[in-house]
Amino acid sequence: MVEANHGPRPNIDVEDPVWARVRAEAERMARAEPTMSSFLYNTILRHRSLETVLAYHLASKLECDAFDDKLLMELLGDAMAADPDIGAAARADIKAVSDRDPAAAGYAYTLLFFKGFQALQAYRIAHWYWNEGRRALAMFFQSRVSEVFGVDIHPAARIGRGILLDHASSFVAGETAVIEDEVSILHEVTLGGTGKEHGDRHPKVRRGVLIGAGAKILGNVEIGTCAKIGAGSVVLSDVPAHCTVVGVPAKIVGHPCEQQPALAMDHKIQTDEAR
Repeated sequence: MVEANHGPRPNIDVEDPVWARVRAEAERMARAEPTMSSFLYNTILRHRSLETVLAYHLASKLECDAFDDKLLMELLGDAMAADPDIGAAARADIKAVSDRDPAAAGYAYTLLFFKGFQALQAYRIAHWYWNEGRRALAMFFQSRVSEVFGVDIHPAARIGRGILLDHASSFVAGETAVIEDEVSILHEVTLGGTGKEHGDRHPKVRRGVLIGAGAKILGNVEIGTCAKIGAGSVVLSDVPAHCTVVGVPAKIVGHPCEQQPALAMDHKIQTDEAR
């Protein structure tokens, strides 16, 4: 076995298919690239569960002078132990990335190398601490995620499962933003406010939406189920379900050819007149 030189194989959860696949892929990676065997052992193969891997890997990314990796790993692990939904959401996100992003060579690649996935899991930890009333700690996680990954998600935002943050650079989600399940979002997307208003002031993105690179969705607007937002669009008003919008400001130009645009990941814009 790959880990033979590093110690005994840990007891693992054999009934967790996502974790089993991550381990199997890591073992194959280590055989194919022996120079990475120690890295893969430390980040994946010596751990007992996906949750411990996430705690270890995120702690190594987010550590700083004020919070060393051991303290961060404890904080991350405590949140996941207290709320099993965090781990369940991470598994759904891994599957989403693998299914929708052709650059994802497997579950282990997503876990180790895709900063959109990593930033999203760190947000989930921050969100849990925010809801527990530990808001300074939650904001610390937000700040570090922004510094390390270039992704700025307010810990009070509400984000579902099966999310793809593709590339993720410069993604912003404000305090009252909502993203439902099975949404795909490209880089440089903003879910922001329109000024200095207070209260519920950020977008609500419903299930199955596809948001193209550079799109800006501003204000307390609703993006309906399975809508498609064209790259570079500025959305300032509600978008009905199963509609395609493009432009500055965005206007309805048609309807997606796909039943679920977020899963198809086809960013071509086809107007109704072109059908």
